[in-house]
Amino acid sequence: MNFTDRMFLLWYDTASVAAVLPAGMVHWTLISFPLGVVTFATSFVAQYEGAGRARRIAAVLGQGYWSSLAVSPLLLATIPWAESGFRALGHEAHLAGLEAEYFRIAMLSAPAMLISGVQAAFFTGRGDTRHVMLVDTTAAGANILLDYLWIFGRGGFPELGLAGAAWASTVCQWLKVILFGLLLAGRRYAGYQLGQAWRLEIPLMRRLWYYGAPNGLQWLLEGAGFTIFLLFVAQLGESATAATNLAFNVNSVAFIPPLGLAIAVTTLVGQQIGAGRKDLADRVTWTGFQLAGIYTGVLALLYVLLPDLFLAFYAAGKNAAEFATIRQEVIVLLRFVAAYCVFDAMNLVFSGALRGAGDTRFILKVGLLMCPIPGVLTWIGVRYLDAGLVWSWWVLTLWTCVLGVVYLIRYLQGHWRNIWLIEQAFIEESQEFEPAAVGADDRSEPKPSALVEC
Repeated sequence: MNFTDRMFLLWYDTASVAAVLPAGMVHWTLISFPLGVVTFATSFVAQYEGAGRARRIAAVLGQGYWSSLAVSPLLLATIPWAESGFRALGHEAHLAGLEAEYFRIAMLSAPAMLISGVQAAFFTGRGDTRHVMLVDTTAAGANILLDYLWIFGRGGFPELGLAGAAWASTVCQWLKVILFGLLLAGRRYAGYQLGQAWRLEIPLMRRLWYYGAPNGLQWLLEGAGFTIFLLFVAQLGESATAATNLAFNVNSVAFIPPLGLAIAVTTLVGQQIGAGRKDLADRVTWTGFQLAGIYTGVLALLYVLLPDLFLAFYAAGKNAAEFATIRQEVIVLLRFVAAYCVFDAMNLVFSGALRGAGDTRFILKVGLLMCPIPGVLTWIGVRYLDAGLVWSWWVLTLWTCVLGVVYLIRYLQGHWRNIWLIEQAFIEESQEFEPAAVGADDRSEPKPSALVEC
């Protein structure tokens, strides 16, 4: 959705596309902590599913729902402070007004993002990613249509520009909640007793927050560091901001598929640990990294050799002379993307494996140490060294590479093998019924413990 918003807004107005990424990142930073907590339900669902404890899954979802409702009013309370906040960061009045306009509307989607994150955890944690794909694809497709109608004023709708992009994404986030709700109400999930999901269970709520809060804090720190980086880049001017936004939009082609692989790794690692098969959890992780590494490696070459291949869509809807002013800057920035995208895949996959195992305390420590670095070094460069856009991207590239190596080293140390998210007795019971040989066929054979529970 963010990709689509930025692409249409680039065709609409350079100032709007310069405003949408900083505003969107501030929105993400504020929501990232509670979202990191409630979506950690995925790891709980995966481990309960692996241990054959299907009825515990509804209780996990319930704690996620209650948490979402509790924090939503706090997020919505930030709306009145939007414009004064962007002005305080030193942004030009016109840019700050656009950023605030997008932020105010986008923040109305915060409760929907939290609730749909919990709903998606039920499907993703069980390995049922097809339904998540269908819901997300439907919402993204609707967002494309609404962006076109509401940004440019087509089909009898008024021309809303930046506000149209924000409304399109907000409406489609709530559409996801409705679609997931319809799926969860289906009879095929009756065995999970999802109607009892709203029961408050304090011990399980504590465990969700104990393991999920470090995950959410790491998301917050990472989002805040990246947002501060973007806000300081915005001080370099509208052209530098627009070029950075466009480069990140192209970067999403290399970022989103490895992110999907990382979610798969988190799910499968959790399931295999729940079933007491940490050898398969290790195999899943390395397979995920191999796939992500090959994909991002190919894209890195294309970013360097054929950058205009990725810019063609943006150039198609933009005045040629106007687009040429930022094209050269974007091509330079894509070389930085090529340099770090494989390390970004390393970061995603190995941190995903650690999340699936529950090693979120280490992830939080990395966030506390590493996340301030991009913003601080960019601020020093812009404020005191008279450094420009290239300096900022050198900082971002080196930071991403180091982060990927840190998570790889932590994974290789093997501390994740000694963590238990769910009741250890469930895992031990599931191991009692494990087949003697672990192979491809045993995945289709239901374990007796799962049959007894269901």
